Amino acid sequence: NNLMAAQMTNAHRRFLQVLMSNGITEGSEARKLHQHCCETDKVYYAHDKLDDFISTINSHLQPLFMQIRKGISEEDGRAHYAVVNLAETEVTKMASDYTEIELELFRKTMDLIILSENGFASSTDILNLADQLKTKKMKKKEAEQVLKVFVEDKWLSEKNGEYTLHTRCIIEMEQYILSNYQDVARKCNLCHSLAIQSQVCESCGIGMHLPCVRKYFRGQTEPRCPKCNEFWSCDTP
Repeated sequence: NNLMAAQMTNAHRRFLQVLMSNGITEGSEARKLHQHCCETDKVYYAHDKLDDFISTINSHLQPLFMQIRKGISEEDGRAHYAVVNLAETEVTKMASDYTEIELELFRKTMDLIILSENGFASSTDILNLADQLKTKKMKKKEAEQVLKVFVEDKWLSEKNGEYTLHTRCIIEMEQYILSNYQDVARKCNLCHSLAIQSQVCESCGIGMHLPCVRKYFRGQTEPRCPKCNEFWSCDTP
C-alpha cells in the first residue's frame, strides 16, 4: 500500500498539531495551512493535493485509532476538518472536559435537537430541562453559562436563542448519533453525511441538507425528489 509507505514529514506533523489544537478547521483555512506547512518544510506542494496529504497523515494515525475527518457545515455547505478519536464514544470524548451534570444537560439538549422537526432547540426548552436533571437540579442561570461554554467549545451553535449541533459535533459524533438515534437520525441523500438540519421528502422520507437541496434543485423549474421522483413539497432555499 503506497499510502502506508508514504513518509510522515514535519509538514504533516505541523498540519496535524494545528488541526488538533483548533478542534475544527474550515476548508479554506485547511488549504492555507497545507500550503504553509509544505512551504515551511520545503516539501512538494500542489493546491489540489490536500486530500492526499491528509490520507498520508490518516495512514499513520490508523494504529492510534484516530482520523482526520471532513464534514460539511449544515448552514452554508462549506467543508470543515476535525481530528476524531475512533476509540472513544461521545461520553468519554467529552467526559474529561465536563462534569457529569453538564454532560447530562448536553445529552438532553442533543435529544431535543435530534428529535425536533428542523434540527433546532430553543433556549427556553433547554432551560426548562435544567431543573429535571437526574444528577442534580441546575439553576437556569447556571445552565445558561454551561450552554455558553458548549458554544465556545464548538459542540453547539446558537442563533437568535435557537441551538443546533456544531459541525465539529456532527463530524466527531456521527457514529454515536447514528447508533443511538436509529429511528430518527438520517444521512443526507446527496452527500451521505449525517443530516441534523434537513428537508425531508413527504413521499419516501429521504432527507437532504439545506445547502445540498439548494445545490441539487438549482435551475430546476419543478423540484422532484432524487429518489422517488415525486414533487418536492418543501420550500427550497
